[in-house]
Amino acid sequence: MAPVVDLATLIGLVGAILLIGTSILIGASPVVFLNLPSLLIVFGGSLFVVLAKFSVHQFLGAMRVAVHAFKFSLPTIEELIDEVIEIASVFRKDGALALEDREMSTDFLGAGVRLLVDGQSQELVRGILEKERLQSLERHRLGARIFSSLGDVSPAMGMIGTLIGLVQMLSNMEDPKSIGPAMAVALLTTLYGAMLSTMVFQPIADKLSLRMNEEAQMQALLIDAVGEIQQGTNPRVIQQLLGSYLPGGKRESAEQPGA
Repeated sequence: MAPVVDLATLIGLVGAILLIGTSILIGASPVVFLNLPSLLIVFGGSLFVVLAKFSVHQFLGAMRVAVHAFKFSLPTIEELIDEVIEIASVFRKDGALALEDREMSTDFLGAGVRLLVDGQSQELVRGILEKERLQSLERHRLGARIFSSLGDVSPAMGMIGTLIGLVQMLSNMEDPKSIGPAMAVALLTTLYGAMLSTMVFQPIADKLSLRMNEEAQMQALLIDAVGEIQQGTNPRVIQQLLGSYLPGGKRESAEQPGA
């Protein structure tokens, strides 16, 4: 299934940036808000501090996982149930080998069907899929933790930059005219830290947590479905069993006769 751009993430991030940028343009020259040393302290410092909390492999892995905040390729629960029912019908009618060359919507479902085709026991199939599910959850959980840590650290780094600027300003009080601009530069690091945390790092962390829950639900559904297919359960019964994964309103409509 081709990845789909998450419009909510893009609209939220771009909208927040545009609002802040517009308020800056209306109030003063945007040049006033640009300071490379402040940006290096906040952004670079936050990255290095969080890197110290995790391994290089975990940190780089979180950067790759962050793509899931902007793109996702998970089918809906309704689409998954329809696909599983079709697979169950083929399995019951023609046997496992009829599914050998079938294309699946997710890699997880594909792995489960391949195990069925190979004739593995039900206990082994469930054990392998559960292990894969736990590993997938841990990857998403770790990515969310790292971006949450970035969201916690960046405001603190902004405050550190501000204190550095204040110390430098107070150590050179001979020229009163330089106090105002120096104070403005000192405060920029606090601004950068607050913006990065609120507008970038924390939203990505929260979206990764949402993706983790969505994928966990999908994989739990598929584990149950593969087990029922392997037992040769009637597709209509499987549909009723999997209906518990649907939201309340859709579950009720799916249970109605002829739905």
